[in-house]
Amino acid sequence: MKSPKVVVEGLCKVFGPNPKLAQDMLSRGASKDEVFAKTGHVVGVHNASFDVQEGEIFVLMGLSGSGKSTLIRLINRLVEPTAGKVIIDGRDVAAIKRSELTSLRRTDMSMVFQSFALMPQRTVLSNAAFGLEVAGVGRKEREKRALEVLEQVGLATFAGKLPSELSGGMQQRVGLARALAVNPSLMIMDEAFSALDPLKRKEMQNVLLELQKNQRRTILFVSHDLEEALRIGSRIAIMEGGRVVQIGTPQDIIANPADDYVRAFFEGVDTSRYLTAADLMQSNRVPVVRNLDQTSVAESLNGSAEYAFVLDAERRIRGFVTRDAIGSASPALKKVECISRGAPLEHVVSRVCANTTALPVVDDEDRYCGSVDQAAVLKVITRNRGGAHV
Repeated sequence: MKSPKVVVEGLCKVFGPNPKLAQDMLSRGASKDEVFAKTGHVVGVHNASFDVQEGEIFVLMGLSGSGKSTLIRLINRLVEPTAGKVIIDGRDVAAIKRSELTSLRRTDMSMVFQSFALMPQRTVLSNAAFGLEVAGVGRKEREKRALEVLEQVGLATFAGKLPSELSGGMQQRVGLARALAVNPSLMIMDEAFSALDPLKRKEMQNVLLELQKNQRRTILFVSHDLEEALRIGSRIAIMEGGRVVQIGTPQDIIANPADDYVRAFFEGVDTSRYLTAADLMQSNRVPVVRNLDQTSVAESLNGSAEYAFVLDAERRIRGFVTRDAIGSASPALKKVECISRGAPLEHVVSRVCANTTALPVVDDEDRYCGSVDQAAVLKVITRNRGGAHV
């Protein structure tokens, strides 16, 4: 298995003249508010540890003041840590020289902020090429690269315009293009879409997800919006009071919220929309048969089941047989539609409703994992509506 792209170990940040005093209180179980009340020190992050895998969108989320923005500034060392390590591609960012850190930021790490931070007197093309200009890339080469990324975000035809001539959503696309132009392997996005209206925000999420399909960059994305986190995150880390209280896939967190703080994020959110076939499937609902002969079919359907899936030696679906086949010298094999483990709820519902039998769920290599039927879909949707009852 490949090493993680980013490793955070015991990361702490206390703002104030005597951070050790605050750390001692924290280690004895004091909260961020108690530390501030007694010492005047502000706890930004306390004892954060996690890995970020290459190619994933890792979302940091929490309420305002939870520590998420401080944490990403520790990761790119815009803020110096009080304790702990940040390892990117095997290098401890907290320990490297300033010159090496500057080089890392210019060539392999980009940031996209909530404020678009575009230079008003420069064209869209010039803004998109700015990071390459700072890195010393010649004009012809940097403009060629900037035009390529503007094409990717749908703004090539606006290359000669000024930022003031663009809408807010288009300006944020320029900010994204500028970050992409240096071809970073790590992107840090701090509330990047939160200044946009809901429609533009969803549009930018779509742009990011589409780019991610092809480019598979590692993205650290800060958000306070649960629906955004569930929509774009490979995994989500939820922060409270400077601490990381839960890390997991969207489905993990929906199914098993760590505490009432995490559970409160789901109030009023229809979490069923973020479920996949893997969350709905049942492993033993439908019998399976390996050999298509009278004995095997009879054994697999000796209970109340009306049909059984037929698998090959590598657990791939060949089709299904019904109870009518019992006693037949050559049982008839019927075709069945398969559903991918990662298929979203909407797709699962449409396919299950169009079939009278359960449908097999398969992994990326088409191996059988379980099945999903109409009863399972109804049960999960009913349980998840409203979020608070997860």
